[in-house]
Amino acid sequence: MPEGDDRKRTADKRQWSDRIRESEARMLRGKKRRKGTIWAGFAVSGLIGWSVVVPTLSGVMLGLWIDSNYPSKHSWTLTLLVTGLFFGCLNAWRWIAEENKNMHRED
Repeated sequence: MPEGDDRKRTADKRQWSDRIRESEARMLRGKKRRKGTIWAGFAVSGLIGWSVVVPTLSGVMLGLWIDSNYPSKHSWTLTLLVTGLFFGCLNAWRWIAEENKNMHRED
């Protein structure tokens, strides 16, 4: 076996062990940072839930108002429900992506 292959394997093993070490250190820092993780988890899930529910219900209420005051053959309630749900999910996705970016930036 050529000597270059041995060096490459050794370098790959070092790189792999460095990545594992960094990942473990990041995980330990995260555990130290989080106190009361169950409550923090409830808070985050509640925040994400409300970021979807509020635009969806706002769309439903606006749609009901439009349908009752300006009747048409198309349902504004259904249209604005789907629109509110879309924007709520987009809002939640952006919030999670930003938190993920901040978490990796801290590490």
